[in-house]
Amino acid sequence: MLIKDGIIDVVLDTDTYNEADDQYAIAYMVRHNERFNVLGLYAAPFFNKRVSSPEEGMERSFEEILTLLKLLHREDLNSIVYRGSADYLKSEKMPQESDACDALIKLAMEHDEENPLYVIGIACITNIASAIIKRPEICNRIVVVWLGGHRLDWQDNKEFNLKQDIAAARVVFESPAPLALVPCNGVVSAFAISKPEVNEWFKGKGRLSDYLSDELIRTAEADYKVETWVKPIWDVTAVAFLLPGFTDSYEIEAPIPGYDNKWHFESGRRKITYVYNIRRNELMQDLRNIITEEE
Repeated sequence: MLIKDGIIDVVLDTDTYNEADDQYAIAYMVRHNERFNVLGLYAAPFFNKRVSSPEEGMERSFEEILTLLKLLHREDLNSIVYRGSADYLKSEKMPQESDACDALIKLAMEHDEENPLYVIGIACITNIASAIIKRPEICNRIVVVWLGGHRLDWQDNKEFNLKQDIAAARVVFESPAPLALVPCNGVVSAFAISKPEVNEWFKGKGRLSDYLSDELIRTAEADYKVETWVKPIWDVTAVAFLLPGFTDSYEIEAPIPGYDNKWHFESGRRKITYVYNIRRNELMQDLRNIITEEE
């Protein structure tokens, strides 16, 4: 997989309103401007108890991206925020049309194999798969980094990003587009933080860090039944994969996301990059430094 040195062109596909970790990922990426030239922010569909439909999930995520950009004093990026699809793929052959899909295709076609567009996905992968179905020639112009699924030996693979649109994941895994898989339970779940740590490291350090802290604590306390919770900040790790020193990975033959919520394996498949470890302490230090820098 080609990971260039220096500044790279990136887009982020995100279900920002889903919970509190996408917000950290957006802020982390935007503020790492010595590494990331951000060319697009795409709202992805999602459905859980916070919304009434995947379309509302996408729309709320679109609005939340704009909220984050305001807190970041980066409203100059508002023009590259796009609405994604209103629903998931109906089949592995039919794209879901959206502004995000078309924006991704246009940007990808301005890149090439030696100078690819890095596409970071931290949501169901509908928008990215739709772009690949619609214009397969983008596959040699992009590098996809996706946070989805669980560790390959996990008992079941019913992970939130994957289970919403297994058809889309299958499209991406079957495509020739270079792919890095960042698994959730068993890998990224190690990148977790407790309430005392949130209060010590992030709270009271500015409007942005206060907003992120309050959202994370609110989300965790709604989900967990004990005061001694720790909550993974899942999505930061997909961004961190493209920074040196925060993840460990190796090449594997691409697994197959099954409709039975399991990984399946066949020999002779194309190689992808598999992240097997998050260097939690180093990444948490960098995240704190980036989020709490002077506004």
